[in-house]
Amino acid sequence: MTLLLSLRRRCGLPSGLLALLLLVTACQRPPAPDIAYQTIPIQKGDITQVVTASGTLSALVSVDVGSQISGRIETLGVDFNAEVKKGDLIAQIEPTIYQAIVNQSMGELDSAKAALQLCVLTAQRKRELVEHKAGTQADADKAEAELAQAKAMVVIKEAQLARAQADLQHCRIEAPVDGIVISRKVDVGQTVAAAMTTPVLYTIAQDITKMHIVATVSEADIGQVEVAQAVDFSVDAFPDDVFHGKVVQVRKAASTTNNVVTYDTVIDVENPDRRLFPGMTAEVSIYVAERHDVLTVPNAGLRFAPPENALFEPSSAPSGKLPRGTRTVYVLSPTGILRTVAARTGVTDGLNSELISGLQEGERVVVASTSSAGKKGGPFNGPPPGAQAPP
Repeated sequence: MTLLLSLRRRCGLPSGLLALLLLVTACQRPPAPDIAYQTIPIQKGDITQVVTASGTLSALVSVDVGSQISGRIETLGVDFNAEVKKGDLIAQIEPTIYQAIVNQSMGELDSAKAALQLCVLTAQRKRELVEHKAGTQADADKAEAELAQAKAMVVIKEAQLARAQADLQHCRIEAPVDGIVISRKVDVGQTVAAAMTTPVLYTIAQDITKMHIVATVSEADIGQVEVAQAVDFSVDAFPDDVFHGKVVQVRKAASTTNNVVTYDTVIDVENPDRRLFPGMTAEVSIYVAERHDVLTVPNAGLRFAPPENALFEPSSAPSGKLPRGTRTVYVLSPTGILRTVAARTGVTDGLNSELISGLQEGERVVVASTSSAGKKGGPFNGPPPGAQAPP
């Protein structure tokens, strides 16, 4: 009231007009702070979606060479990285004991054969005596039985000799395949015991010019991986180089580690210069989808949330829950206020996504904002509650 009287005295205005001015001034809301928006235009480009995983390089065929007999290693014929051919001598177990067993078996076989000859003659005599009624049938039958036992004993001794000779041959350990020695697990003088399990002496990779990677892919991504998809990968030994491969198998057996479910994916790799070694860890990128010359929207725009004091045009986005694959984005109008748009997206490369519908080429999508109050837009998809509408 005091302000009204003061203005009336100074300006000479009617009291009714002054009251109306004061009421209008009191009802006006304060202007919103200035907001600076960062935008990126919708434009055409290429999108490549990849699934990342890690795995281990290994040879297509790796053979563990073991010993079927126990004994002391007398000689070793090859060492690490040695190239071998099938049949090459790679180790020798001391054969003295096995040679003695062979000699013993040969003597026992000769003895059994001599006993067989005696039984043959005895049985023949017994039959003649029975024919001349000079002997009993019981004696003839007994001789025939002893003859059969002698024949069986010869068969047993022959088998024992064959086993002894096989054990003697196993003292000489030969390469079962052509390849390269990637592991040696024994030394000269070491005793190997083959009582329960076969001791492994060497591991031979059959051909490391062709290798594969067994990569572990998470259950969230495995549905996108298919046979024949292209693969790029790198290894720590050559960080600046990118190697290539191809998916050849997606295994359906799941593995669970720390409550994380993964599936093995086999990737074939060419290694003609043998730069890649078995056991190297590979960081794999599987190309699961590619789009060329399509409209793209920045992923930062899909995550943008406007500040609380932002001004909006009437929203064109549908109310309620958005359909799968549809996201809310904000477009800056010429007047500097925001327009809400429901954009349908496709594949993504992590930075940009394929735009299927909702926006046109050249429209500018808001990806960040800064207000004079120092508030920035955050990773919330949709207008915040109580957002300020344009006057």
